Amino acid sequence: MSETVIVYLNGDFLPLDEAKVSVLDRGFIFGDGVYEVIPVYGNQPFRLEHHLQRLQDSLNAIQINNPLSTNEWKDIITHIIKQNKDGGSDQSIYLQITRGVARRDHSFPDDTPPTVFVMSTPLNPPEQTLLNSGIDAVTLPDIRWLNCHIKAISLLPNVLFRQQAIDAGATEAILLRDGMATEGAASNLFIVKNDVIITPAKSSKLLPGITRDLIVELAVSNGIQCEERDISETELRNADEIWISSSTKEVMPVVKLDDLEVANGKPGPIWSKMYQLYQACKASLRSAAAAD
Repeated sequence: MSETVIVYLNGDFLPLDEAKVSVLDRGFIFGDGVYEVIPVYGNQPFRLEHHLQRLQDSLNAIQINNPLSTNEWKDIITHIIKQNKDGGSDQSIYLQITRGVARRDHSFPDDTPPTVFVMSTPLNPPEQTLLNSGIDAVTLPDIRWLNCHIKAISLLPNVLFRQQAIDAGATEAILLRDGMATEGAASNLFIVKNDVIITPAKSSKLLPGITRDLIVELAVSNGIQCEERDISETELRNADEIWISSSTKEVMPVVKLDDLEVANGKPGPIWSKMYQLYQACKASLRSAAAAD
């Protein structure tokens, strides 16, 4: 990446160290806002339309009017990618919208323009050693609110879940609610049983992951049976394979859950096939970008 990181803030492109937000911004005071994380491969944003639609869904859910059109979002993101590219390196675009700056009051302010922020950071693929060996996870009770489908910036529960996992020597926490597995602290969840991929159906209990949707699409288009339904704690603990997915983690195998091996304690064959399919999607995007 270039030495000076250029970001977008409320209509301006400027160096990161010059970007400032008021302490009265409702994102700072209340965590009143939403965000997106968009991977970029070969200088091309990955499934951008899907991310912008999820952003719109989150804005609708918390009653913030989208301050930009789809084309304006695309222009800003394209500019940020160009300003921060370094030899075609991959990037992760973070964008955040808050309800804006207003007197501290729980009720919505009138006619307050939202705060819009976009930045880029280097995107490194998951470490090959982790892919080869798999990761450990722990289970934790899902104590979050009932609107987990909103990609809200108020992520304190998720932060605490992740830290509990790290303190236990694991990489991720898999969350349990009412006897069912929902998702990871910062990822979606998949299991495999008898060569069938199973992932929890979309609901208010979990984030509708863009990478999750792609994995389902890849399974269907490549003849791998996939079910979207509840996963019981018993099914989770007796799975042949467990995976987690996200825009930055892609799709990673979990080989140990609560200090017990998942099946034989190694990444499974269905995960290996899905990983290759996912990498092919990335390669296709890079090839298309190089051809333009």
